[in-house]
Amino acid sequence: MSSSTGLVSGSFRDPSGFLFRQGGILYRQVNLAYREHYEALMGSGLYEGLAGAGLLVPHEETDVEGPRPQDSLVVIRPEPVPFVSYPYEWCFSQLKSAALATLEIQRRALSFGMSLKDASAYNIQFVRGKPVMIDTLSFEKYEEGRPWIAYSQFCRHFLAPLMLMSCRDIRLGQLMRVHIDGIPLDLTASVLPFRTRFRFPALIHIHLHARSEKRYADRQVDMERLRRISLHSFMGLVDNLQSAVRKLKWRPAGTEWAEYYDDTNYSDAAFGHKKRIVADFLERLRPENVWDIGSNTGIFSRMAALPGVPTVSLDVDPACVERNYLECAKDGSVDVLPLLVDLFNPSPAIGWELNERLSILERGPADTVLALALLHHLLISNNLPLGRISGFFSRMCKSLIIEFVPKGDSQVQRMLASREDVFADYDRDNFEKEFGLRFEILDRVDIESSDRALYLMRKR
Repeated sequence: MSSSTGLVSGSFRDPSGFLFRQGGILYRQVNLAYREHYEALMGSGLYEGLAGAGLLVPHEETDVEGPRPQDSLVVIRPEPVPFVSYPYEWCFSQLKSAALATLEIQRRALSFGMSLKDASAYNIQFVRGKPVMIDTLSFEKYEEGRPWIAYSQFCRHFLAPLMLMSCRDIRLGQLMRVHIDGIPLDLTASVLPFRTRFRFPALIHIHLHARSEKRYADRQVDMERLRRISLHSFMGLVDNLQSAVRKLKWRPAGTEWAEYYDDTNYSDAAFGHKKRIVADFLERLRPENVWDIGSNTGIFSRMAALPGVPTVSLDVDPACVERNYLECAKDGSVDVLPLLVDLFNPSPAIGWELNERLSILERGPADTVLALALLHHLLISNNLPLGRISGFFSRMCKSLIIEFVPKGDSQVQRMLASREDVFADYDRDNFEKEFGLRFEILDRVDIESSDRALYLMRKR
C-alpha cells in the first residue's frame, strides 16, 4: 500500500501534493506549488459547498509535518474512506453515478470561478452508498476562454466505458482494468455499433473526438487556443455531458446467478433458518467489517450491515452486482458496497511498479468473511483443492462464516451432470480436516430441512 517512507503509492503523479500515512492515519501534503488554487478552493466557499453536499471528502488542516516539508504549504487530514474500490470493480449504475457526481462537481466549481483539472474515475470513492470525490487537489482557478483540460480524461474514464457497456456488452467495462488511464477513444469508436454515429452524444464526444485526437496527435498545435470556449459554452458542454450520461441505460437480464434465489432448493423454512444462523454467528463475532464473497444480490450483505457494519459485497455476475447496488440505494443500505470481483481472477495489483492500484487481498484482511453457498462452486467449477481454498480464505479474513454443501445436494448434482465426478475427497470430514489446519472451528449448525451446514471459524 505504501513505501517505507509512508507515501501512498497511488498519489505520486500529482505535483500539487501527495498522500502519506503517519501513525496509521492518512494525511495529504498540499505543496507550495498549489498555493493559489488551494487558497481559492478554501476561500471561495466551493469547499464548504461541496463537502456539505457530500460531493467532496471533508478534511481538517493539521500541524503535522509531511515527508517533504521544504515543499509543503499545509498538511490536511481527510475523512477516512472505509474501503477503497476501483472503477473496474463497479457495476454500470455505480460508474454512471460517479460520472454524474464528477460533472455536478465541475458545474458547481465553475460557478465559484474554479474548474477540475482532472476527471479521473479513481478520484471517486463510494462512501455510505454515495460517490464522493477524494482528491482535494483536483481543482484549479478557471481562466476565461480556457477549454476544459479534463474533458478527454472524462470521456475515457466515464463516457467511453458507459457507452460500451450500454450499447455493446456489459463485460467491456473490464477494459478499464487494462487501460488504467481510461479506455482510448479510438478503440471505443471502433467497438461501438455503427448506429451510434447517428446519435449526437456518441458522435460528438466519442467518434469525432477520437478523430480529432488522431488528426492532431503528431502536430505541433496550440490545442488550447484551437479549443477556446466561453464560460457559457463550457457550461453547455457540462450540461450536454450530463444529459448524455443520464440517458445511458443498462437493464440487468436474468442471468444464472441474478435469479439464483428464485431457483434454489431451499424451502422457506430452510432459508429462514439459514438467516437466523448467520445472524447469530455475526452477533457472536461482532465484526468491525465484513466481506461477503459470492454475495449474489446481497441479501446476506445487507443483513451483515444492519448494525452499521461496513460490508463489501463481492460477486462475479454484473447483473447481480447491479441489482445489489440498486436495491441498496432503494432501501438505504448505506453500509453495503457492492463490487464486481471474480474470485477466480480477482482484482490484481496494477499500474506503475504494480503498486498504483492495490489487489483485493492488499485491501484486506477483512474482520469477517461470509462464504455462503460458495465452496462447491470453487471446488467443482475450477478444480480447486480444499487446501488451496482454505489457504486463500485464511489470507483474506480473521474469522469465517462458511456454508458446506454436500455432494448429494441438488445444486451440486446439477453441476456434476455435465462433467466427470473426480472429487472423491469432497465430503464433510475432509472439509473440516483441511479448514481445521488454518482455522479453529468454533461452531457448526445444520440447516433444517436441508443437508447443508454453516460453520463459524476463527483463523489460527
